[in-house]
Amino acid sequence: VVLSRPAWLWGAEMGANEHGVCIGNEAVWGREEVGGDEALLGMDLVRLGLERADTAEKALTVIVDLLEKYGQGGNCMESHMAFTYHNSFLIADRKEAWVLETSGKYWAAEKVEGGVRNISNQLSITTKIDREHPELKEYAKSKGWWDGEKEFDFAAAYSYVNTARMTTTRGRYCEGYKLLNKHKGSITSEIMMKILRDKESGINMEGEFMTTGSMVSVLPQEPNLPCIHFFTGTPDPARSVFKPFIFVPNITQLLKTSSPTFGDHDPVKKQPRFQNKPDRRHELYKKHESAAVVMETIEGKGKEMLKEIQELEKQKISEMESILQNGCLDTNQVVNLFSQCVEEELKIY
Repeated sequence: VVLSRPAWLWGAEMGANEHGVCIGNEAVWGREEVGGDEALLGMDLVRLGLERADTAEKALTVIVDLLEKYGQGGNCMESHMAFTYHNSFLIADRKEAWVLETSGKYWAAEKVEGGVRNISNQLSITTKIDREHPELKEYAKSKGWWDGEKEFDFAAAYSYVNTARMTTTRGRYCEGYKLLNKHKGSITSEIMMKILRDKESGINMEGEFMTTGSMVSVLPQEPNLPCIHFFTGTPDPARSVFKPFIFVPNITQLLKTSSPTFGDHDPVKKQPRFQNKPDRRHELYKKHESAAVVMETIEGKGKEMLKEIQELEKQKISEMESILQNGCLDTNQVVNLFSQCVEEELKIY
């Protein structure tokens, strides 16, 4: 698996495996209370799905089985402050895609049949439910969230969302939906990156919560073509390079974007947790952070730096396009593809 994850925990916010299965995760809240007890985080479920499944639907099954057995819960921040939530997942492979949304141990899944689909910080599955928890409807009925008469609407029953207004109100879900629809039928990796960089929509978050990592994957339906996964590995995609990664034999760990580990002495492994906070920044993160200061304070130098990182990204996208067009992959060259791009980015900084 290749993962983009908060440095302190085991799971991942998004990632891919060598079968072309990709999973991304978002926090959601609803009527069901979030358990404060430690269980599996949504991010743990992302990683477990990727480690155990070779198709999108199998990954969905892995996640819901684990959810049923162990439940979800625990602090999602490396801090004394409790930050807990339920989870929604975007799961895709070369052939199909699913949206899976949860509320405690209850869940609904929608198979994406075409067009575009996004998730954000709210339940978005309404009446099109292709798989569900066996007691999903009964539980909603017992809580008085559904009368058992009108058509069952998951988001309406399990959250406070007015599903009729979901795609028209201003919010990250709605804005993402609009941006994707604008390019429906002609979305390229570059367009996807542009959408993820959009600050006005709130997709690229600034402030207390900040976009800390971004990922774009190209999953060709032709089995002879490789899946290509672009990762920033750094915060704020507007000033990050999307670096390509392809699964080939003999890949070694991506050291310059791997956070340091502290073994058994890690404060997150000790009870009580989070008594102190070690420096978890990896090499690229540190350089990226100091480059951000330059970009914000020294106008000419900052612009020059930004231009260089944009050119580096364009060059990598064009190299990946030619691999997909020609269908020829030199595995010896590709083995260090991501790491080499990191080195080039470091040089610019």
